[in-house]
Amino acid sequence: MRSIIVMAMFTVSLAHAGWSDYEEVRDLSLDAESISQLTINAGAGSMDVTGVKGLDKINVKATIVVPGEDKDDAVRVIEKKIRLSLEKSAGDASLEAWFESGLMSFGSSPYIVLEVSVPQGMAVNIDDGSGSIDVVDLAGDLTIDDGSGSIDIRNVAHVRIDDGSGSIDLVGAAGDVSIVDGSGSISIEHVQGSVTIDDGSGSIEVTDIDKDLIIVDDGSGSLKYSDIRGTVDADT
Repeated sequence: MRSIIVMAMFTVSLAHAGWSDYEEVRDLSLDAESISQLTINAGAGSMDVTGVKGLDKINVKATIVVPGEDKDDAVRVIEKKIRLSLEKSAGDASLEAWFESGLMSFGSSPYIVLEVSVPQGMAVNIDDGSGSIDVVDLAGDLTIDDGSGSIDIRNVAHVRIDDGSGSIDLVGAAGDVSIVDGSGSISIEHVQGSVTIDDGSGSIEVTDIDKDLIIVDDGSGSLKYSDIRGTVDADT
């Protein structure tokens, strides 16, 4: 079925972050009935995702920033290059938030700051280019494919991360955790399932794991673990 854009609310407000930056805030909302998963495709910019108990919508606040441009030039860039939509198809929802490449600008590249609220039990799949990612209070599965930027996760279910670079900090997972990481420190605490890590470089610290800890490869960097109640496979 072809995706149908369903926006129950779409508002735009304008503000200036400073004389050299242009900001535009857009709010998107989608009825979450019959939706089991949200997929987020994002480019540059930070992202906060929060699961909210009792929420029956997907709510998005997108702050669009175009550095080094006046209002008229920034608006033209946004109109021509931005891809920002919240769509529903069958049992899934899709959030697109990125700029096309090839911008003709004398300033830095534009980016989008996302604040996303979803029903607590919804699964979330994130495909992100660059920028920090913060995720809290999700009872559904979480999948992250990230290019660069820090990842901070609190109180989620099953987690799978494929990360290029940047630190990963996870506290509280009700299921298994799987991480493939290029570079950057990894800190994991309070996991009720097993933890599997394949790491290129950077320190690893793991503590309070109910089941197994499997280190496929720790590359370069220190490895510390404690309070592992299952087996430990850390032959590296």
